[in-house]
Amino acid sequence: MATDGPDARADRLEHIVPDYSDPPYGARYGKQLKAFHRTGSLLILGGMTPEDRDGTVLNPGRLGENLTVEQGYVAARKAAANCLGMIRLAVGSLDHVLAPVQMLGFVAATPDFDRHHEVGEGVSDVLAEVFGEAGAVTRANMGVTSLARGNCYEVLLTVELHPNTP
Repeated sequence: MATDGPDARADRLEHIVPDYSDPPYGARYGKQLKAFHRTGSLLILGGMTPEDRDGTVLNPGRLGENLTVEQGYVAARKAAANCLGMIRLAVGSLDHVLAPVQMLGFVAATPDFDRHHEVGEGVSDVLAEVFGEAGAVTRANMGVTSLARGNCYEVLLTVELHPNTP
């Protein structure tokens, strides 16, 4: 029995993986910005937030103030789906990913909030659902007082690509 690959599994996620080529990924956050950088077999994504292509923010606010851990977790899952769309833009297919390497999550939260890891687990869960055992990633999540455009979560992700990925 054949198993499907990461691209097919990603298309079954509850959050739609966006197509960043149509319309082309824009400069909502500034002119001097790269959406990703590739060096050798590593693909490094810029900060991805839980926003739709039209700029609608999923669960804006701060954890510990007006958002629950569950809402933050859902936002982190959306940010992860957006990462998958950016990987597709960069290399054409999630099937070119050997494994996620490192993620750094930022949680907009009150000073007394201490469950950042539970919010960031949303990204880890998506990566595991899409990449299987290879989806386990080194990670850190930290609290910040605010994020651009009222986002409650932002993630930086680095993935390793299969050799000979175009």
